[in-house]
Amino acid sequence: MGSSSDRLEEMTTSSIHSIIGTKPSSSVFSSPKNSTSSRRERIPDKPKAGGLSLWGFLKSCIGKDLSQIPLPINFNEPLSLLQRLTEELEYSELLDRAASCSSPCEQMAYVAVFIISGYASNGRTTKPFNPLLGETFEFNRIEDLGWRIICEQISHHPPVSATHCEGNGWIFWQEIRFQSKYTGNDIQITPFGEAYVEFSEGNTFKWNKVDTTVHNFLLGSLWVDHQGVVEILGKGKAEGIVCKLDFIPYSGSSLRRIKSETRKVKGEVLDANGMKKWVIEGNCDVQVEISEVMTGESDEEIILDMPRIPWKCGDLPDGAENYYSFSKFACQMNESEDGVAPTDSRLRPDQRFMEEGRWEEANAEKVRLEDKQRTVIRLRTESEEMKHYQPVWFEPVARDDGSLIYKYNGNYWKCKEQKDWSKCPNIY
Repeated sequence: MGSSSDRLEEMTTSSIHSIIGTKPSSSVFSSPKNSTSSRRERIPDKPKAGGLSLWGFLKSCIGKDLSQIPLPINFNEPLSLLQRLTEELEYSELLDRAASCSSPCEQMAYVAVFIISGYASNGRTTKPFNPLLGETFEFNRIEDLGWRIICEQISHHPPVSATHCEGNGWIFWQEIRFQSKYTGNDIQITPFGEAYVEFSEGNTFKWNKVDTTVHNFLLGSLWVDHQGVVEILGKGKAEGIVCKLDFIPYSGSSLRRIKSETRKVKGEVLDANGMKKWVIEGNCDVQVEISEVMTGESDEEIILDMPRIPWKCGDLPDGAENYYSFSKFACQMNESEDGVAPTDSRLRPDQRFMEEGRWEEANAEKVRLEDKQRTVIRLRTESEEMKHYQPVWFEPVARDDGSLIYKYNGNYWKCKEQKDWSKCPNIY
């Protein structure tokens, strides 16, 4: 007979396989599309939801971390957090432009505008689905946008997401987690982690994210604001170059907000000697201007070149307010597709049911999936060898300061080409 630890390992493994073998309660999908098909431009309209007392539910949530509370889908939109992180690449042409810059300071200015553009979609007041442990999302836009991305949920407590995107002359990656707290009439979302972009000539830029507040969650008109400072640091030829972007919280009347006065951002690029080289100003849901500093040794003497407008926020499609205010890009992310990993967000049944307007089924599936995840994690902790979850597509790499960040291991697209998903957990 084996040791007690061997028997526990065998029992735990058997229990996990028994649980992960469960399937969704009913068929969710129509025929999936190939990645080469023409992409859709909208999703079904959002149905009216009833039967939920927001007051009664939220009263018990005040002061708590919302990521640890099972929320009904009434608060959600039919996208996962992994897809929302991918949405930051909607204006990826800014990174293409940055890759062609000969000046590291100008390159940083375009990276700064790209970062600002990533907050354009954050004006939506709905919540993405929290990814399940091991959930992934791929989005291959090589044919039309020149990039492809793979994302994975690499930790459950705390919830951590990792992404890796390969573009034209650049690679973008990040490891990020969010903590959200309901404070009475507002929801505060605080990000932790860093994002990076590396260009083919060797320049690398890293930055943090700022806090987001959803105002008037219960009373008044819902609106979103950002506050904090993004600090962008350069390496390589950009070593010593710094950009600070100040996301200025709106201080006017919430009843008479003027769009051009909300979600304002100001910043400047300083070279390695601390000299101001570029000035950045705009709104993260309207447009951004950048101006090169031509001469001057102080703020009083600065002369700016004619401003450029490298980015304007795209208009939403007509009727988008009926389907979660999604842009065409957002609508395309959850479109079903052949050949993706079995852990892909587009295969998640509760999210698919919600998009199709089948809310009762979506809520039932959400409960099933979350119960299944909790049970597997509990059983995993009972096994010494299995309790430390190992991501499939990302692995820990030491930073310069000795801390670890999870970076892409290079295997996803190889496995997709070989149609080998044997390493993927059965999470749905």
